[in-house]
Amino acid sequence: MIKRMLIMLLAVSVVLGGVFGFIDFKKKMIKQFMTAQGEPVQTVATLPASYQQWQPKLTAVGSIHATQGVELSTEVSGIVTSIHFQQGAYIPVNAPILQLRAEHEIAHLHALEAAVNLARITFQRSEGQFKARAISQQILDMDRINLDIARANLAEQHALVEKKTLRAPFSGNLGIRTVNVGQFLNAGTSVVTLQNIDKVYVDFYVPQQALASLTHGQSIELSSDTYSATTFTGKITVINPKVDVATRNVLIRAELNNAKHQLVPGMYVTVNVLVGEVQSQITLPHSVISFNPFGSTVYIVKQHAQDKLTVEQAFVTTGATRGDQIAILTGVKEGDQIVSAGQIKLHNGSSVRIDNSVQPSAEAYPQPIDK
Repeated sequence: MIKRMLIMLLAVSVVLGGVFGFIDFKKKMIKQFMTAQGEPVQTVATLPASYQQWQPKLTAVGSIHATQGVELSTEVSGIVTSIHFQQGAYIPVNAPILQLRAEHEIAHLHALEAAVNLARITFQRSEGQFKARAISQQILDMDRINLDIARANLAEQHALVEKKTLRAPFSGNLGIRTVNVGQFLNAGTSVVTLQNIDKVYVDFYVPQQALASLTHGQSIELSSDTYSATTFTGKITVINPKVDVATRNVLIRAELNNAKHQLVPGMYVTVNVLVGEVQSQITLPHSVISFNPFGSTVYIVKQHAQDKLTVEQAFVTTGATRGDQIAILTGVKEGDQIVSAGQIKLHNGSSVRIDNSVQPSAEAYPQPIDK
């Protein structure tokens, strides 16, 4: 009985040993096969790291304001009798814009003119009588005062009549009128906007840390998505002498020529303040950089014997951006071949071949493709 059990255990051991031996043999053969195959060569695009001239800029969002701009309104109330302007037209300084009914005021003005004439005649007669010693100095003085009062009343009424006519305080472009003939206007009711936009202001905020790099007369560049292909230039005219305590930002005002009237009040724009001297910076396209929580990296192509190419991952320190470009402060030197496409399938030591038929965009001032 014991002999049979030993024979059975021996047979089972032989069978299991054969099975496990076959499995181990299979693993070794697969490993040898995969090793013999080697890592596949990846196709990538590359570009050389090179220096470019880089003008440091401080970027902000600004708002356009007219150098002179108002909402025109009347100082007195009344009914509109006539409108003397065309909507959207240019109007010179002091040109009439709107007339309010003024018959009563004009009639009172004529009455006061008559009162002035009477007071003047009375005073002149009193002067003659005073020289003849027919009246006292007191009567002459009273007549002179009455003449002055009459003249003051006339001037006051004349000013009231003038207020019934709304005039342009400066030359500029009119907007859309908001009143009609026959309408009663209360004092202060807006009639039309008047904007002089031959020159415009742009107001923008910068952080207080930037104050040291700003001066009066400093150049700025301005762009708007309304005119994406146009860059406007101007100069800083005012640096506000107060920092906003809530945001710690400083309000800056620059002035620009606007002869074509392309920039209008209320428009938002992107402002670039040119700060410092032009610098030489190594730049790469944004898409070349892999931005990770542990740091930004690029792949650099390395040449080996027998024309074998591999890649090495390198950490880089990035700086300012300009369009599709980003400045590289450390980690890359001039002439390094940087992988610009296909880097997602790479790791340190990957073998590569180069195909530069497709390259990423690296424009300093890219424009929309549909413009």
